[in-house]
Amino acid sequence: MNSPAQVTTLKKSTDLKKYLVILPLLVIWGCSAVGPDYERPETDIPKEWRTKDTSIYLDSNDRKAADSEWWRMFGDSVLTGLIETGLTENADLKIAAARVEEYLAYYGISRSAFYPEINAGIRSGYGKLPSTENAQQDKSSRRAVFRIDVSADWELDLWGRIRRLNESARADVLASEESRQGMVLLIASRIASSYIELLTLRQQLEISKQTVASRENARRLFALRYEKGEISLIEVNQLESDYWNVKSQVPYYEQLITQAENNIRVLVGKNPGSLNRDKSLDSINAPVIPEGLPSALLERRPDIRGAEQVLISANANIGAVKAEYYPRIALNGTMGLSSSDLTTILDPASQLWNVGANLIAPLFNAGRTSSRVEVAEAIRKQALINYTNIVRGAFRDVDNSLAAYRGVREQLEYVGNRVNALAVYTDLARMNFDEGVNSYLEVLDAERSLFDAQIFYASVRGDLLKSIISIYSSLAGGWVTDASLKSVQPEGKGEVEEMKKEELER
Repeated sequence: MNSPAQVTTLKKSTDLKKYLVILPLLVIWGCSAVGPDYERPETDIPKEWRTKDTSIYLDSNDRKAADSEWWRMFGDSVLTGLIETGLTENADLKIAAARVEEYLAYYGISRSAFYPEINAGIRSGYGKLPSTENAQQDKSSRRAVFRIDVSADWELDLWGRIRRLNESARADVLASEESRQGMVLLIASRIASSYIELLTLRQQLEISKQTVASRENARRLFALRYEKGEISLIEVNQLESDYWNVKSQVPYYEQLITQAENNIRVLVGKNPGSLNRDKSLDSINAPVIPEGLPSALLERRPDIRGAEQVLISANANIGAVKAEYYPRIALNGTMGLSSSDLTTILDPASQLWNVGANLIAPLFNAGRTSSRVEVAEAIRKQALINYTNIVRGAFRDVDNSLAAYRGVREQLEYVGNRVNALAVYTDLARMNFDEGVNSYLEVLDAERSLFDAQIFYASVRGDLLKSIISIYSSLAGGWVTDASLKSVQPEGKGEVEEMKKEELER
């Protein structure tokens, strides 16, 4: 019989052997996870913008303009108020914020796998239990069993499966946040463009009303002159035709204005209705595009950053799936109380405990794991192609915006010159008609051309303002981050910000 000292020594020896068994597992656990580590792919960046005669260059370091809230430079308080309201009330932005919360919850689920799962249980039962001491005696015996226990299960992440899943879930959170910021960019730009479109329509309606009023005055004069025989019926009907043509434009623009106002109201999270009618297109400043907006701003575009996070997530999932080739080891244990008599369940003799480990090693699954790896690799390939395509699309958007700005700016100058020339031509035609030199048909032709040119000039000026909006939107910049901080925020905003800081430090 062993002495107490020998028993203690044996226990220590057994404990030491346990530690010696666990130690190599912990060393393996600390090794790097299986699967490819993420590396940012190289992209084919153009050396210069296609629109070469612009003042915007690839190699500039001036970011101040792109980091500011560009909509304030239009000098319209109504526009500023609409965008600020839209950032906090727009339904799509609220959905995007809720989606961030969803992926934060998924991340929490993934992160929980790092820790043991602990459960408590209370069980009671009644029945016959087998006995090896006296099988004949216990053959008909019955008894109750009461049990209270706490159990724990913990999977050892030997091959990095849980770490890769956590890496993927973390990237999904950041991708959803970039998607939210992309929605901020979209909503701000859409509100601004829709507002410019509304002011353009209002100016075109005003031009139409002024022209209708001018034609109505001419109709009254023509009716008197026709009665006196000074003009022909042909001239009267020509004027009538032109009058009704211009008058038909009034309800057309009124309809478009109503639709534009309703669209803006919904964008800012309000019910359809009218908007402030004090502002006009002429009251809007046309900001000068500053020199040196750099292409590096494209790296801050939410769609590019979001596409990269999707790629990171897909890359991590490959490692998570590849880990299924290797055994999974889980530790488990139970500690509690068990007794056939509820009154004695708290006695020391009722105590029970056990510890153990489970190892599950894949032997054969008909190629399911290898097929899942192929699926993960195919998803990563799609994400890589999508990332590359979004980067190219970003440069396309900028180049298209610059081309539009340059083209519309020149077009506005030429159309403005045409309006001035037609205004002089119309005055001269009226003078010649009053002096009896020409018929009124020449006046009608001049007025018709002037009306069309004025309508077109308002449209082109609106296009110029929208091209400026497009440039700031396509380059993104720090204004998106600032605007997103003023927009509706997801719960768990602090955790997302901490993730982004960690991402920047890598």
